[in-house]
Amino acid sequence: MTHGYLQTGQLTCHDTSGREVPCAGSGQDGELRKGDPWPALRFELEDGPDGGMVRDNLTGLVWARDADPAGFPLSWQESLDFIGHMNVEKALGCSDWRLPNRRELRSLLSHQEKNPALPAGHPFHNVVLNWYWTSSTAAMNYAYAWYVHMEGARTFYGGKGQYFLVWPVRGEGNGLLPATGQVRCFHQDGGEIPCAGTGQDGEHRRGGPWPEPRFELAGDMVVDRLTGLGWMRAADSAGGPITWEEALSWVAGLNTAGTAAGGGWRLPNINELESLVDLGRHSPALPADHPFDDVQDGYWSSTTSMYEPDWAWALYLTKGAVGIGQKRGAYFSAWAVRDA
Repeated sequence: MTHGYLQTGQLTCHDTSGREVPCAGSGQDGELRKGDPWPALRFELEDGPDGGMVRDNLTGLVWARDADPAGFPLSWQESLDFIGHMNVEKALGCSDWRLPNRRELRSLLSHQEKNPALPAGHPFHNVVLNWYWTSSTAAMNYAYAWYVHMEGARTFYGGKGQYFLVWPVRGEGNGLLPATGQVRCFHQDGGEIPCAGTGQDGEHRRGGPWPEPRFELAGDMVVDRLTGLGWMRAADSAGGPITWEEALSWVAGLNTAGTAAGGGWRLPNINELESLVDLGRHSPALPADHPFDDVQDGYWSSTTSMYEPDWAWALYLTKGAVGIGQKRGAYFSAWAVRDA
């Protein structure tokens, strides 16, 4: 069964001080490990032991083994142009390289690791602990694009004129990753342009298609037909913002009190939260036809930040960004999810 989102890779559980604790009964990501599981052999050299390409057996995508083929940071447009030059030159014998979209680049992350935030034993070379560009423009500001930090796995956006790293990808993939929702293309200064030949997310639109309709009402629950997850329709039922520990306790209380039909509720992991994001929209960054009520700016996940284990991952839903918050602070709301 596919879920439309990947397991985060998190295996351990941590309290609000960052101390590792037993996972049983915690409701944390490290206990539940929801999402599409990783294969025993996650990465495989595509072209022999000395080859320059790596196949991800989880997603079917093929990555350059050299995670810094340009050798220096580039602007966003320079990054797209660099990929275009790779195709003209048939780098590593291939002419279908592209700059990964946000979901493709995030699919490499392990939320159990840091420095870099990649699965243990990965075969990549020259991974730089810095931001890496994606081909996805930020809907909040079309002169901005999304990037992912390989040090600790943050996902944010900034001006396309900044200088960051490039990690090429190729291949159709196996459809496990859903499309980002982005269908338009933009110049580095933010002006809209035709997509043909740009190499942007809006041109390639890689990933599994979204069902029509995407969401279905089931009483007080909304079923996302893309992932099979059931979300509370009232997206602020906990009366947030609350602390991380309060968020976990609130969800546990839903199940013990029997107040939420069906039981089985949990605090979503960060990949479950991110699966809701439509990169073509903002305020909130949800699909246009979503039926949710009381949508808030930010939501706690059940996933601890291994870079700073007294912090946890959160989704900034106004922007669609993936960041962190200190567990002891009442910074974010809680949104319960279950397997529908």
